[in-house]
Amino acid sequence: MTPFRIDGSFARWGELLNLILASFAYMEGRIDPPSSAIRLTAESLVEKTKAEIAYAVENDGQLVGCIFLRPEPDCLYVGKLAVLPSAQGKGIGRRLLAVAEETARDLSLPALRLETRIELIGNHATFTAWGFAKTAERSHPGFARVTFIEMRKALID
Repeated sequence: MTPFRIDGSFARWGELLNLILASFAYMEGRIDPPSSAIRLTAESLVEKTKAEIAYAVENDGQLVGCIFLRPEPDCLYVGKLAVLPSAQGKGIGRRLLAVAEETARDLSLPALRLETRIELIGNHATFTAWGFAKTAERSHPGFARVTFIEMRKALID
């Protein structure tokens, strides 16, 4: 289960969309505002992969994980890290984050950055265990309360 780069030859957009929606489904009714994942389409994923760096993992021919990466001036933003619920706990998320770290180093970026919803305490704990630290609390437009936290992981060579 080695991550591979999603490039112009990739054609499994519907399967990729289903993977993301399945992995984010547990958030429904738990977070407000709802995840941006619910607005994704196969067509928007095509555009997303043109604007960002994307990787996927498959097992026995099925897509089981993905990650989208966007270079920023001082870090690499990690977005849409998704692992099928049936494949969770098998190290796929860690493998995808290792690819993110390698990509950041290749781009001479000193850190990874991600955002996770304030309600998803389990995600906070997982990312902390993976070396991330909370760096900010923020709100989505139109919200007076904190809706997500930003976390960073410094990369040390």
